Amino acid sequence: MGSENKKLNDSFFQRDRLVVAPELVGKLLVHQLPSGERLSLRITETEAYGGAEDTACHAHRGRTPRTELLYGPAGVIYVYLCYGIHWLLNIITGEEGSPQGVLIRACEGAEGPGRLTKALGITGALNGGRLSDGILTVVDDGMRCEIVPDRRVGIGYASEEDQARLWRFKMGKNLSSVE
Repeated sequence: MGSENKKLNDSFFQRDRLVVAPELVGKLLVHQLPSGERLSLRITETEAYGGAEDTACHAHRGRTPRTELLYGPAGVIYVYLCYGIHWLLNIITGEEGSPQGVLIRACEGAEGPGRLTKALGITGALNGGRLSDGILTVVDDGMRCEIVPDRRVGIGYASEEDQARLWRFKMGKNLSSVE
């Protein structure tokens, strides 16, 4: 990666999930494998989750060993197994003690949260790690795009109000080449 690329630091993630989630769209997600190989995909879709009041958030039912990471510092990696088959990748955001995060829902060439973790070799082994450790990073390479808000999906268990929230953010038109 060239000098124009900027690795996002913890301060980027120390903001509310509704600020961070749309700003992650268009960034590069980079995984440094133990072999030294680097896998990279562009984030095309994210979803925001947060607070005990959000019935779609794992923290809605309170603090448990599973949800403890949601209450931690921004920039922590939260990976969990969904339906016993797919690893899903989240990044903790906001103030420590305020449970919130962003699900990385899709990347170019890997539509869906389970497909992107498989394509990047992401497993539960990364759970609890920090982006600042450098194994998994998010990089801003200057690409800019329209952000299209939409309803979150796959949360049929949540209240109708929370299902209707426009907290999913998708990549629209590429604006990098538009002057």
